[in-house]
Amino acid sequence: MAEGAPVTEDALVLDGPGSHRLETRPVAEPGPGDARVRVHASGICGSDREIYQGNRPEGYVRYPITPGHEWSGTVEAVGAGVPAALVGRKVVGEGFRNCQVCDRCHAGDTTLCTAGYEETGFTQPGAMATTLTLPARLLHPLADDADLSAAALLEPAACVAAAALKANAQPGERVAVVGSGTLGMIAVQFLAAASPAELLVVDIRRDREELSLSFGATAFHTPDTLPEAEAGTYDIVVETAGSASAARDSAALLRRGGRLVLTGLPAAGAEGLDPTDLVVRQLEVQTVFGAPPAAWAHAVRVFDAGLLSLLPLVTHELPLTDFGTAIDLVGSGDPKVGKVLLRPQGIP
Repeated sequence: MAEGAPVTEDALVLDGPGSHRLETRPVAEPGPGDARVRVHASGICGSDREIYQGNRPEGYVRYPITPGHEWSGTVEAVGAGVPAALVGRKVVGEGFRNCQVCDRCHAGDTTLCTAGYEETGFTQPGAMATTLTLPARLLHPLADDADLSAAALLEPAACVAAAALKANAQPGERVAVVGSGTLGMIAVQFLAAASPAELLVVDIRRDREELSLSFGATAFHTPDTLPEAEAGTYDIVVETAGSASAARDSAALLRRGGRLVLTGLPAAGAEGLDPTDLVVRQLEVQTVFGAPPAAWAHAVRVFDAGLLSLLPLVTHELPLTDFGTAIDLVGSGDPKVGKVLLRPQGIP
């Protein structure tokens, strides 16, 4: 431990569904190949509510766990084999702890690692703590002037980047995004950069129209105001709402042979897409669960270039001690609540 560095830290721990506590624990000394990051902020998303409520799919959480897979921070120490120049750099980091040696990892599909599922904040300690220690190979350094509150949204941005790369939108295509939450608003920005002929956003929240248009959408509709003539006319639809009904609505918007990318995770057992419809209309369906390195690199490049606006999506920053309040805010349905960040170091 560096001279003068704190020897203990605070960390949020979920012992099981509905049970959370703040514990004081020793600060980890990074081992070979690792880096210790002082966390600036950790975002809360729907999957954090899942592990708190106990409805995360089996095998995709391991209690007790310190959550926090959306985060940003500054490297404060590194282990053997890691360049010392990394200390002091602002960073974000990939969550999937891939094996690096299987065929999928060699192909760059690290979220499909055949060694099994391991992810920061779900099966490995996450960023809702003063520090986070992880393999340095997972880090993505940011520009020196990066806003770390905005950068805490780069994990969802990387997932959207993965969706955008799979969608492969071409200039002049008709594109739609279903869902106007954090993922949806980031998706609009990535897809707008492809110069679509039209970029429609569909969501039940009428208050998201102005924000959608400011990010590059050309039209906004709620499901009940969407003209019937729009059905079956889009080349690409990216679904971000995370419900089975949103997936079905997304498929209905596509032309024959259109491309659908699903990023949301509906509740287990939800009624899915109609396979007959998929076949007879020859729809191409792709899915995103996490982000591989190429998507992370793409998101970070766009962010560092100043082409990705994330800070307007943040509506609340709370201290780590207010985890319960933060979870309630995320699940409140209040249209004034966007991305909620927890600040382990407190609020300046």
